[in-house]
Amino acid sequence: MKDAFGIPQSLLVLGGTSEIALATTRRLIARRTRTVWLAGRPSPTLERSAADLRTLGADVRTVAFDALDPESHETVLGKVFAEGDIDMVLLAFGVLGDQARDERAPLNAVRVAQTNYTGAVSASLVSASALQSQGHGSLVVLSSVAGERARRANFIYGSSKAGLDAFCQGLGDALHGTGVHVMVVRPGFVRSKMTAGLEETPLATTPEAVATAIELGLRRRSETVWVPGALRVVMSALRHVPRAAFRRLPI
Repeated sequence: MKDAFGIPQSLLVLGGTSEIALATTRRLIARRTRTVWLAGRPSPTLERSAADLRTLGADVRTVAFDALDPESHETVLGKVFAEGDIDMVLLAFGVLGDQARDERAPLNAVRVAQTNYTGAVSASLVSASALQSQGHGSLVVLSSVAGERARRANFIYGSSKAGLDAFCQGLGDALHGTGVHVMVVRPGFVRSKMTAGLEETPLATTPEAVATAIELGLRRRSETVWVPGALRVVMSALRHVPRAAFRRLPI
């Protein structure tokens, strides 16, 4: 069970090799978390991540999970929840894609959408149902400021995150009063392997900073978390820029 400050004792990570997810898991283990499930495609990286977390004192197990195979989600995640209550599910999988390439190869764009949106919708609903059945828990979903308004430079990725963000807001409303808390996390540019080689945008952040914001959001039972917080004001302004002017912005 979570303590009075919202820190989970047990954690299921969907996207077990995500740098943000691992930074968050390390932070939560340092606070209270003792049981961790890392779900992802079987790989040496997933096993190394689990081994590293075990050195921090947690009981860490891995489970084969594929975002692109939604038909397996109920079975795979059901087995995890059958092992015992899960206090928090962190949905952290996603792909950035290559905008220029994916515009010319529609199937690549579809893969981005299926991973970031369709797979996430499936995993979120399965997780939410399980959390509701046990009567408590948090579902924390990594969205992105890219979903606030589609930009020419990454509208395929941005549109998939926009869909996920809207879905999770609605899911949170649907679960209000059930004991299940849904929190959407909207980071800006995160310095990670996923963004290596890309030009940084203003207010760039780190996986560790996102992890800190997630912990604070859990303690406050926030519904939406911006990382860094200043992006809330920036994106609020950008949402209201006329479209003709928005096209000319160097973003």
